[in-house]
Amino acid sequence: MSAPGRIAEQFARLADEGRCGLVTFVTAGDPDRATSLAIVRGLAASGADVIELGIPFSDPMADGPAIQASSSRALAAGATMATTFAIARDFRAEDSRTPVVLMGYSNPVYAFGLDAFVAEARDAGVDGLIVVDLPPEEADPLAVAARTAGLDVIFLVAPTTGEDRMARVLENAGGFAYAVSITGITGTKRASTDAVARAVARVRKHTSLPVAVGFGIKTPAQAATIAGVADAAVVGSAIVERIAGHLDAHGRAGDDLVPAVLGFVGELATAVRAPARPPTGASARKWSASR
Repeated sequence: MSAPGRIAEQFARLADEGRCGLVTFVTAGDPDRATSLAIVRGLAASGADVIELGIPFSDPMADGPAIQASSSRALAAGATMATTFAIARDFRAEDSRTPVVLMGYSNPVYAFGLDAFVAEARDAGVDGLIVVDLPPEEADPLAVAARTAGLDVIFLVAPTTGEDRMARVLENAGGFAYAVSITGITGTKRASTDAVARAVARVRKHTSLPVAVGFGIKTPAQAATIAGVADAAVVGSAIVERIAGHLDAHGRAGDDLVPAVLGFVGELATAVRAPARPPTGASARKWSASR
């Protein structure tokens, strides 16, 4: 059995501390490379437990207007796949503990070249991959290459995913299970607490991995609600909306952009830490041994 990676180790720490985690999403290169790197470098200190780094793409079909716009800004500023790897590498040079997950779509991954992509991700210090539009029936080449490189492949399950299908999706998943809380695209609506609790319970029947809930979490209060039923809350659209809200008339980053974004992340982190739960060392050991 291989040693646990950074994602398993982080969720083991969270379980032992008896608290929910915060997973934050930003698009690499939004609104420009320097500002994007400054945000990423400050996320962990602001309370992020896992960082999702979005790969800029011209057609992010699962994402709502906010994240679509963030990809467009990054691409307009010249962001490429190389930019994504460079930001991950620069972050990892200063932070050896916080997990980084690349999130994107199959087109840019396969255009880059599967073996080259996995190798670059590993060398940049990336820990996991989410390829949103890659079904499990077609994921074996990526999954095998990623596992060989020591990377977790994380899969999404939706409210419409049936029991048999969920078992198939999660069969070869690693890192954590990503439960999509709504039917639709990111950042457009939110599910009720009861619906999220039912969704998390369904996922837990099919995997021993920790369960993170995303899509539709916009405020610290909503993040705190998710913290009561899941192992992590994923926030993306609300963060990139903060980026958009601190651009000048020419789309350039204002001096207050990075502090405003990191301040909001701090509020989210405080919120997810609020719900009390007992430490669960047994679960921590289970997750660490799941690789």
